[in-house]
Amino acid sequence: MAQLKITYTKSVIGYSKDQKATVKSLGLRKLNQSVVHADTPVIRGMAFKVRHLVTVEEVNDDAGSTRAAPAYTAPAPSGTSGSEQ
Repeated sequence: MAQLKITYTKSVIGYSKDQKATVKSLGLRKLNQSVVHADTPVIRGMAFKVRHLVTVEEVNDDAGSTRAAPAYTAPAPSGTSGSEQ
């Protein structure tokens, strides 16, 4: 079963009480703190509600690898690898 790594990246100061409560209920207290939760619809919904305050990554149980949950990845830069002379 996959898990979600949720990292608290932006302060809740200035946001509504329900968003502050959601961040707290996810187990996040300090900025840049990360928690791992089971990938359930409840946790995904909470993370979606405060998606502007947190980053979410899927953690696979296989080899401990992580990948960003639905997020845009920039294309690799084209050109040389820097070994030109």
